[in-house]
Amino acid sequence: MPHAQPSRDLPTLRQVAEAAGVSIKTASRALNDEIHVAPRTSQRVKDAAAALGYRRNLLARDLRSRSSSNVVGMVIADAANPFYSGIALAAAKLLSERGLLLFLGFSDEDAEMESRIIDGFLERRVAGLLVISSRRSHPQLSGVSSQELPMVFLDRPARDLEVDEVLFDNIGGARAGIDHLLAQGHRRIGVIGDSGALPTHRERISGVRRAFSEADVAIDEDLFITDATDADGAEAALRTLLALPSPPTAVFTTNNRMAVGALRASADVAATFSLLTFDDLEFADALGVSVVSNSPQDMGERGARMLLERIDGHTGPRRRVRLSTELKVHRSTAVPLR
Repeated sequence: MPHAQPSRDLPTLRQVAEAAGVSIKTASRALNDEIHVAPRTSQRVKDAAAALGYRRNLLARDLRSRSSSNVVGMVIADAANPFYSGIALAAAKLLSERGLLLFLGFSDEDAEMESRIIDGFLERRVAGLLVISSRRSHPQLSGVSSQELPMVFLDRPARDLEVDEVLFDNIGGARAGIDHLLAQGHRRIGVIGDSGALPTHRERISGVRRAFSEADVAIDEDLFITDATDADGAEAALRTLLALPSPPTAVFTTNNRMAVGALRASADVAATFSLLTFDDLEFADALGVSVVSNSPQDMGERGARMLLERIDGHTGPRRRVRLSTELKVHRSTAVPLR
């Protein structure tokens, strides 16, 4: 097996060929399993590619040819979350009207899994990509233009790529939620948030802090637990907050998973508090939970429409759409604090 040191940059076919001691043409044939390459040579090339971390990019093989695929690939972070399934269903419906199939890959918020899913879509030369990403960078997609591969990032921005995005007004929505709680007389407001690695979470926390600042209300950092990551973590976080000597009179959760955990904890505690969450919650009206509502259906439709425009040849600059949110008050925050 060739001895090659992995590079921090994306390895090239030329580097693979040099490491294997063959020509670029032979390396390409070996990696594409073409005939007329000796088995031992083919294996040497593949070993070199593995050692370097080289991944085939079939788009780079023929950048000027347009894909004839009728498949759009979509990466979803959490298969169990109705928020993401709502986005996918809306996108699939719109794409099907154009004869395109939507294939889903579930990353489970795992960056390596997402990378493998995107590799699979690239190798199959999908007609386009819709991505709800869990990663900070996307080396497979860097250097690939929207003309070569139409793509739209949803819910979370593509921080290292100049591609179309459809996002929510996270800062404005969180501000509206906290403004509502402050108007109800609450000053000790607990905040339970998801992983700080998520840009949506950071924007919502920013909106929370801005609302406090604009209302000239001091923030008690002991009431902020912003790394709950899942419903179980949110349940534990709420129990921690309610056990404080001076517990919060209201709690704001930054997404629907956090709200589920908070509701679990509230079922068997004696404390009374107001609850408001960002993201729609299933049966929120029946449960009486106030929400900062957003529409995954709108996001799915808008993202699919923008992708279709790129597939049809739109060559304009990067577009970023911010969808609005709406505060829906139910009984969990309807009564002002006495």
